Amino acid sequence: MSLRSPPADPNRGNGRLAANAMVMKWTAVHEAAAAVAELAGLAPEYRTPEIRNFPAIMRDTGGWRCRLAAQGVDDLAAILEPGLAALLTLQGSGACAAAAAQALWQEFHTARAGLLSLIPPLGIERQA
Repeated sequence: MSLRSPPADPNRGNGRLAANAMVMKWTAVHEAAAAVAELAGLAPEYRTPEIRNFPAIMRDTGGWRCRLAAQGVDDLAAILEPGLAALLTLQGSGACAAAAAQALWQEFHTARAGLLSLIPPLGIERQA
């Protein structure tokens, strides 16, 4: 009698990989946003526990909220990446990028607030 491992499940771990991807994107988005804030002349932002833990909260919540959060983080990255590149190009040409950076910061802040609104209120059951 030989002991064999169970067959590999190709979907096993996909949820963990997706959660890790969201953590990495969320972190990258906030690093880009910090650069935008600096170009706008704003003080560094304090990240509340809700902001810091957003990917984990969404992972634990699961379902449609988690799917919508992942798409929203992708959308934020898609906005910030070219926006930051444009700001750096503008600044590199010697022009003042502060007003444009302020506008991008406000767009980021508004979009992030929308994502944070996906966090369920206390008492709503999270998926297992």
